[in-house]
Amino acid sequence: MRPGCVLVFCMCISVFLHHAISQPPTETDTYTECTDGYHWDPQTQHCIDINECETIPEACKGEMKCFNHYGGYLCLPRSASVIPAPEPPNQIHPSLENTASEPFNPCPPGFEPQGDSCVDVDECEQDSHDCQPSQQCFNTEGSFSCQCPDGYRKVGTECIDIDECRYRYCQHRCVNVPGSFSCQCEPGFQLAGNNRSCIDVDECSMGAPCSQRCYNTYGTFLCRCEQGYELGPDGFACNDIDECSYSSYLCQHQCVNEHGKFSCVCPKGYQLLGTRLCQDINECETGAHQCSDGQTCVNIHGGNKCVDSKSCEEPYVQVSDRCTCPITKPGCRDLPYSVVHRYMSITSERSVPSDLFQIQATSVSPGAYNTFRIRSGDDNGDFYIRQINNISAMLVLARAVNGPREYVLDLEMVSMNPLVSYHTSSVLRLTIYVGPHAF
Repeated sequence: MRPGCVLVFCMCISVFLHHAISQPPTETDTYTECTDGYHWDPQTQHCIDINECETIPEACKGEMKCFNHYGGYLCLPRSASVIPAPEPPNQIHPSLENTASEPFNPCPPGFEPQGDSCVDVDECEQDSHDCQPSQQCFNTEGSFSCQCPDGYRKVGTECIDIDECRYRYCQHRCVNVPGSFSCQCEPGFQLAGNNRSCIDVDECSMGAPCSQRCYNTYGTFLCRCEQGYELGPDGFACNDIDECSYSSYLCQHQCVNEHGKFSCVCPKGYQLLGTRLCQDINECETGAHQCSDGQTCVNIHGGNKCVDSKSCEEPYVQVSDRCTCPITKPGCRDLPYSVVHRYMSITSERSVPSDLFQIQATSVSPGAYNTFRIRSGDDNGDFYIRQINNISAMLVLARAVNGPREYVLDLEMVSMNPLVSYHTSSVLRLTIYVGPHAF
């Protein structure tokens, strides 16, 4: 009876080890953590069985012998032996006959007869497997395996989604989906070629809505405007600045707003001095006048006047540059002896009091006493005479005047000499042109 027991024991061990050793030596999983008894092989990208009989010193104690199997090991008596499973026969023995009531399958499990041969049964196609709904069935020679699809890991008999976002695969935002994940970028960035990193978008080179200048920055862009423009409320459009509306002192005369700038213009008879001031044009010097040969050109603010060179009225006669009234003529008794014509131009709104014109005696006889007055032309009292000394006086503007306007003032110098009972006078006829502007 003893040998029979040993045989039974060996057969039991053989069946047990056949079941253990026939399990797959590798696990297929997209997750890099393996179940107990396996380790990750980065080269094959699979979980490989650990041979504990080699890696664990004295794995089995005493009279026990270590037998490795996939995912673990067994400690069995040293008298035990492993009997390999028989190879599946390729042909059905012709002497075998079906004596049972049910169809007889002479092929090993996982195979079925086809003619004189045994062929593999595709359990996955025939839906004769026991894989969970979350698992995928893969047919193998004589059997099948249940594996998790990409993006899932095996937990017990179930396939659980791997939350890749936990491992910070994405530079910006990670969105986990069943079996996979996707990376998204913040506004102003786009996904790089690796579908994980985010790179800055150069909006300026991609037609950013800036109307003038565009400056790319990290994650966004800025719009800037040329000189003379300002950025609108939308941050994109550049609107013209109306400099003329900001100040009335930009130009001496008139400010003209233009796109991106402004310009100053001057009235007729003036020219621009620099970029903002106006300067009178001297038509008498430039020749831009219409005076004839018998006339004298007098430049005034904003234009010119043509006056007759010989303008003596009766009973005066022309003597050199002045008009004289001979004492031999009866009508000259009560008139000034001489009249000299002079011309000047002043601006409007001139500050007062303002010295305008100095009168100077050309000759003085010994013992003579001179006085100065405005003989005519100052009906409103806009001027007065300030005597400087015995031979000179100053015409002073007393009140601000606005042009265009013309004054003709007779400035008289009266000379008296009590020693010789001498009394005479002379007139300087001053024509004052008041320009239309304050410049």
